[in-house]
Amino acid sequence: MQKLLFVCSQNKWRSLTAEKILENHEDFWVKSAGTENGARVKISAGLIGWADIIFVMEKKHRSRIQEKYKETVGGKPLYVLNIPDDYQFMDEELIEILLNRIGEIIDL
Repeated sequence: MQKLLFVCSQNKWRSLTAEKILENHEDFWVKSAGTENGARVKISAGLIGWADIIFVMEKKHRSRIQEKYKETVGGKPLYVLNIPDDYQFMDEELIEILLNRIGEIIDL
């Protein structure tokens, strides 16, 4: 099973939605985190080390991870989904966008 990590700023809407919609998928283990100090679950070297693939919502999240966890992230696949912070948790449009963008990268 592949281990997927989803990252946004606060881990309250976008990345948490991604985790929830894929948490029962038979091919994946899924976790989510945020890059900001006030995040529900804060990104860590341990989470990055755990993940096989990392999905971030915006380029700024990729930059923060690459700067702070350069050694840990190494050559792991890190994809930017380009989803702005315009959606609430489990928003139907957000779910559709997540499934489409993730599905372009891995088989769902």
